[in-house]
Amino acid sequence: MFKMLQKIGKAFMLPIAILPAAGLLLGIGGALSNPTTVATYPVLNNPVLQGVFTIMSAAGTVVFANLAMLLCVGLCIGLAKRDKGTAALAGVVGFLVMNATITSLLGIFNPDGASIDTGVVGAIVVGLVAVTLHNKYQNIELPQVLGFFGGSRFVPIVTSFASIFIGAVFFLVWPPFQQLLVSTGAFIAQAGPVGTFFYGFLMRLCGAVGLHHMIYPMFWYTELGGVETVAGVAVAGAQKIFFAQLADPNHVGLYTEGTRFFAGRFSTMMFGLPAACLAMYHCVPKERRSKYKGLFLSVALTSFITGITEPIEFMFLFVNPILYVIHSFFDGVSFFIADILNISIGNTFSGGVIDFTLFGILQGNAKTNWILEIPFGLVWACLYYTFFRWYITKFNVMTPGRG
Repeated sequence: MFKMLQKIGKAFMLPIAILPAAGLLLGIGGALSNPTTVATYPVLNNPVLQGVFTIMSAAGTVVFANLAMLLCVGLCIGLAKRDKGTAALAGVVGFLVMNATITSLLGIFNPDGASIDTGVVGAIVVGLVAVTLHNKYQNIELPQVLGFFGGSRFVPIVTSFASIFIGAVFFLVWPPFQQLLVSTGAFIAQAGPVGTFFYGFLMRLCGAVGLHHMIYPMFWYTELGGVETVAGVAVAGAQKIFFAQLADPNHVGLYTEGTRFFAGRFSTMMFGLPAACLAMYHCVPKERRSKYKGLFLSVALTSFITGITEPIEFMFLFVNPILYVIHSFFDGVSFFIADILNISIGNTFSGGVIDFTLFGILQGNAKTNWILEIPFGLVWACLYYTFFRWYITKFNVMTPGRG
């Protein structure tokens, strides 16, 4: 299992290489085209600028919206023994068929509009099945009457049938898991700073397989994220509360309630993970470092500027899942500390320096306590660097450049 996870991690490096550029486009474009940001900073309200930012955001969004399929394709290319193009095609076909099967079954048995999102888990299962079938059947010989469908042409066909079965299995086993996450969210909302810790921990843990999108909307947009009266109007949902307070010229004191579901991410995204990148870079033998410098620098800057962390996390998630669990625990602690310190910085969608500047520094320390984030973040950088360098060296973790 450990060797298989290492192979998966290496196979994912191809699609991961796309993510820093997509992250910068999405982070910069999304933050600066957000209606609340534009309303807060009128200098951005320029049709040309907004056109550029909107296109940047769309270009980055489409990559992350299809991240699961890209990882499925990368897995097939990385693990295929030969004829990698056919393996990639089989992966795409399998992924589409699996999701179409789930959608069809939901339409038949749950016509009330329920949804199932398997995230990266579904992509990995389909990818492994597709590449296994490819390696086994790419040279298969069929009877002469079916000869046209033999060889590599057979692989996407058999993968599509296998993916129908995979979709049916996910339809049966996935809803209870989704419901468990929803129930956990209700506990988190009522548990104070301890709940804030579990929010950060669970968000990061589920982010490993792309399932964090099932968690944060419950807090950002519904009563689980709090209910606050702003300018005489009751507002529900963490992000909606923050933006309402941001738009209220009469608001004084710290931004309240909802920011506890945002503030903890800045120390991890701006300080912790970039420091982990530096640790991974220093763990590469000196004679190889020049080859990997650009890779580590680009993903560290992506995390720092935009708060998009997947390019870094996929570097160690599959080669050592335990390290990812510890990282998730650190992130939960970060949320807990930020809540205790009353750091009240909101954000649009992530926790990079763009949102930190717009919704922390420029809002003033009296409303956000953003100054406390600097010493906190520096401590967090030291923690991540020290721990990652020790752990990688101690357990010989095959992060990029060490294999």
